Amino acid sequence: MTGRVLLSTAYLPPVEYIAKLADAEEVLIEREENYLKQTYRNRCIILTAGGLQTLTIPVLLGSFHKTPVKEIMIDYSKRWQQVHLRALLAAYKASPFFLYYFEIIEKIILSGRKYLIDLNTELLMAVTDLMKLRIKISYTSDFSRPGEVMNDFRYSISPKKESGYKPKKYIQVFGSASDPKPGLSSIDLIFNTGVDALNYL
Repeated sequence: MTGRVLLSTAYLPPVEYIAKLADAEEVLIEREENYLKQTYRNRCIILTAGGLQTLTIPVLLGSFHKTPVKEIMIDYSKRWQQVHLRALLAAYKASPFFLYYFEIIEKIILSGRKYLIDLNTELLMAVTDLMKLRIKISYTSDFSRPGEVMNDFRYSISPKKESGYKPKKYIQVFGSASDPKPGLSSIDLIFNTGVDALNYL
């Protein structure tokens, strides 16, 4: 166990993110930082018949100007919910545990949450619950600069960086168990391995 870990908010976060949760005694999620574009804060990566696909939640344009992530609002003028759900259906309908879990994820995505951090948190709690992973989550009340606290993974878990994390092998609908893809959403792991997901972290 690594004590307390500090993480960014994330949309259906990658397996590496969940691995950090599983190894922590307490999880602190950042909500005071200024929002960063092109990160897992509003996107996830899934594996489809055509390869890797990024699903991005659009946020209101006015949110980009040094706005705390806790105030970032989702842009529902775009049909992102339908796009994401169709993509998940196409990618995972043949996976062993899709029928058991998809409706749970679908209901949350369609819930109409106003703020990105609220949607992300609800999805995170669903994912960890499906994995039977019991964690204690709290939020930051002020901003700590990178390097000021231990076990800070807010910026190292990023689609733009290679962290060195090596995902364990598991059978995927469109992937090869001998070549696991880094950065894949934890939803890929859950749909493919179900109740055994924790064993692959």
